[in-house]
Amino acid sequence: MAIENIQKRLKALANPQYAAVSRRFFKTGPGQYGEGDIFIGVRVPVLRKLVAEYFQRPLPEITRLLKSSIHEERMLALLLMVRKFASGDAAMKKNIYHAYLKNTAFVNNWDLFDCSAEHVIGAYLRKKSRAPLRRLARSNDLWERRIAILSTFHYTKHNDFAETLTISKTLLTDQEDLIHKAVGWMLREIGKRHLKTEKAFLKAHYQTMPRTMLRYAIEKFPEPERQRYLKGRI
Repeated sequence: MAIENIQKRLKALANPQYAAVSRRFFKTGPGQYGEGDIFIGVRVPVLRKLVAEYFQRPLPEITRLLKSSIHEERMLALLLMVRKFASGDAAMKKNIYHAYLKNTAFVNNWDLFDCSAEHVIGAYLRKKSRAPLRRLARSNDLWERRIAILSTFHYTKHNDFAETLTISKTLLTDQEDLIHKAVGWMLREIGKRHLKTEKAFLKAHYQTMPRTMLRYAIEKFPEPERQRYLKGRI
């Protein structure tokens, strides 16, 4: 009954007013990217406090929770996976990695993988082949493509930029605004650590990359320089 008890706990913490705000913020209306997602109104800091209480639950139970129709239950499941991964042995890390990839259909809004992809997928593949990320980057599924680029944040934080640049190049022609924002964000993160690397990528691609991607990538540049990029005068 462990999962059922967690679900009851979350429902007791629910806030209908915050749930309504979340439904609008995460675009759950007809035709929007989060269409049909169910929110009960539990804030992320509250979920994070529950992680310490429940992270020792078995992975199969956590995976069941990930398959919930309720957004906050899926979020808690992913936060639990991240915590178990960080403290787990090699076998546990492998199991969590595969459980995550088998259930990407339930990692289906930007906040879900933004809090988890780098810590599970990126971390697991750090010293392994990055081919799974490149396959995800070519997926027809919007969320799997975003998982691919967000997973590379793990490497950027270790001053390893190659995978982010490779996947960014793959996604230059993507049609989805959420991908444009994610790629621009990851390029900006490279720039925080090694501006020369970011600018070299921009020099090669800034004239053809989506406008939103470019704006995110150059967000922290001095205003005169930002304007030169936006006007194509670099």
